[in-house]
Amino acid sequence: MVGPSHFLALSAILFSIGAVGVVIRRNVVIIFMSVELMLNAANLTFVAASNSLGAMNGQTIVFFVMTVAAAEAAVGLAVILALFRSRQTVSVDEVALLKW
Repeated sequence: MVGPSHFLALSAILFSIGAVGVVIRRNVVIIFMSVELMLNAANLTFVAASNSLGAMNGQTIVFFVMTVAAAEAAVGLAVILALFRSRQTVSVDEVALLKW
């Protein structure tokens, strides 16, 4: 039988993969996908906790997190596209907007 601990372990693994992707990768698109993976891992945690407690609070929070993630995806992809058009690269090392 699959219990809440299995879902929480899967969520921890997904969050760890996302965190490693943010730290190690140098491509803006991959970093963006890693952040989305971390958000989905947090959503899985909320749903698992909500299911084990028998309350709807976690699923309500997931709805708001998904709304923020959708807005972040729209704005983030627009920024990445504008960055690519101006610099012709999506590498974090080659894009130094805050350097003099």
